[in-house]
Amino acid sequence: MNASDKSNTSLHVNMTSRLSHFNKRDPRAAASYSRNNLDLTHHHAAMKNILVMVGLALSSLDLAIAQEAAPRQEIGLTLGGLFGNDRSGAATRLNLGSGSALQANYGYRFFGGDKVALYGEVHLLANPLRDVTSSQQSLTRNVATLFVTPGIRVKFFPNRGLAPYVAIGGGWADYEQSTTTLAGGPNPAPRTVNHGAFDYGGGVDFKFWRFVGLRAEIRDFYTGGPSYNTSSIRGGQHNVVAGGGLVLKFR
Repeated sequence: MNASDKSNTSLHVNMTSRLSHFNKRDPRAAASYSRNNLDLTHHHAAMKNILVMVGLALSSLDLAIAQEAAPRQEIGLTLGGLFGNDRSGAATRLNLGSGSALQANYGYRFFGGDKVALYGEVHLLANPLRDVTSSQQSLTRNVATLFVTPGIRVKFFPNRGLAPYVAIGGGWADYEQSTTTLAGGPNPAPRTVNHGAFDYGGGVDFKFWRFVGLRAEIRDFYTGGPSYNTSSIRGGQHNVVAGGGLVLKFR
């Protein structure tokens, strides 16, 4: 028998004893006392039911708010710009110009709390054209770019209105060279070249409206270089991009 059962049994015995005493001395008072205690018992049971219902409702509301504050999936759609890049080797000097960057990012939250959350992500960047300028007219005229880099992202204070993050990853880089040189003749460089890519960077997410947020970020994609149609320029190059856009959030 638990404490509640013992309390109810004691209350019942006490009420029975008092009712028996009143029955002997004043039947009408005993009847009134019995009705009042019965109403009190019903009122006590009703209050317990109300408290249980309120507790369940608050628990459900708290769970719903927590889920709304930390959705598991994010799709970032951003527009940015690739910075220009100066390259040199021996007597060859060139500038790979700036260009637009269309970016998409899918992120999945593995775990996290109020202070920090860990996401897995896949980042895609596409650039349709960057012009090459150089005094050496045998070089490739322009280059198109595609990067695909899976990685991880660490977001700080993910449930607040402003959530900074850092990201790191690695994957694949594809460069497509023009079919002509700066002089206008046929380009003997291969049409496409592929390299490994390493990316890192950071940004800030802002709460905007329900499942839609805003994002501003900067990343650097370090890769092997395009085929510039020269053996003088070798090694990797930095491809720095800054951009901003929307973040769509899902359960």
